[in-house]
Amino acid sequence: MINETLINSNSNYLIERKVSGIVMKEEIKKKILVVFGTRPEATKMGMVIRELKKHSHWFETIVISTGQHKEQLLKALNAFNLEPDIDLDIMKVQQTLSYVTSTVITGLDEIFAKEKPDLVLVHGDTQTTVSAALAATYSKIPVAHVEAGLRSFNKTSPWPEEINRCVIDVISSVYLAPTSANRENLLREGINSDYIYVTGQTQIDSAMAMYESDYCFQEPRLSSIDYSKRIVLVTAHRRENYGEPMKQMFRAMRRIVNDHPDITMIYPVHLSPIVQETAKSILSNHERIILLDPIDYRDMINLISRAYLVMSDSGGLQEECPVFHKPLVLMRDTTERPEGVEAGVTILCGTTEEAIYEETHKLLIDDDEYTRIANAINPFGDGKASERIVNALAHYFGFVQEPPIEFLP
Repeated sequence: MINETLINSNSNYLIERKVSGIVMKEEIKKKILVVFGTRPEATKMGMVIRELKKHSHWFETIVISTGQHKEQLLKALNAFNLEPDIDLDIMKVQQTLSYVTSTVITGLDEIFAKEKPDLVLVHGDTQTTVSAALAATYSKIPVAHVEAGLRSFNKTSPWPEEINRCVIDVISSVYLAPTSANRENLLREGINSDYIYVTGQTQIDSAMAMYESDYCFQEPRLSSIDYSKRIVLVTAHRRENYGEPMKQMFRAMRRIVNDHPDITMIYPVHLSPIVQETAKSILSNHERIILLDPIDYRDMINLISRAYLVMSDSGGLQEECPVFHKPLVLMRDTTERPEGVEAGVTILCGTTEEAIYEETHKLLIDDDEYTRIANAINPFGDGKASERIVNALAHYFGFVQEPPIEFLP
């Protein structure tokens, strides 16, 4: 006869087995495979991985990179002093969504069969994320979704991210929702509330960890800029904005610089050939528009902190800008982060030249409006999301009895 009891002894979690009157104790851990493939995933999961590794008495953590983005991803990981344990290295020139999906699923099948994880942890809405979640599901492995419950309610914007995140939430077992609004989205879709944890955004944790008041930029051109003057930071890369919307965005940016002689605009241009060609055709050959290659994550965070305002179509910047009290002009028609718009830290302006110009121009001439937005409360996080996520996983596996106290802005 064998009796088993879970006990906690000096922070080591053990199975106590009694076999033929002899008591034997053996340590148990849960094996978690963290899978990501792009720079944004790496920056948002870096602090989570650090926190998981602090709790080695609970978890064995294996980090897998698909290499959907290669050089940018590795640079982002370096900021957290991390490197993947396994790298699928799938990246190729002009890779399609179908290629990424099929290659990641095939590659992870073999790894999952060998490692036999207790849970696969994924983040967000990238092609790597949905592929990893599907591969885990096909292998009957539970999926925990960091950044669960975000919705724009428009399948084509952002595309294909909105579809991806809905698919991931259908098949996940643990839902790590950044805000209470994200939880409400999940509840409306029939998700069991027992498996939803409101954690805050991990991007906030990362931004706070990477900021340095006396930071020295790695990109030489950033070191030569006079930050006592007004800097407008720009990013733009969304697929749904390719073509005419992106041209209108860039025309609005050039007008802004022309009409405000005290402004310097800095744009680290995405590596997409379409974005590169469009940006250079409209924004180049201007003495106060600085076009850069993609920059290091630490450089980006500290550049946000020194900018006057930000213009972007990004997801992550919607979370990072409020950390540093920087207004964001969001050049998109929809957002899966409406909390920023409702809190007043984000201006959702669409993608037409006139609307982008007017909203940005207003911030540059109206000090009261600028101050109102800059001083709004950050609705996305408090820097403790990674800690809540690890404690949520400990609760899910029964290592702790109480769930973490949820994030409230």
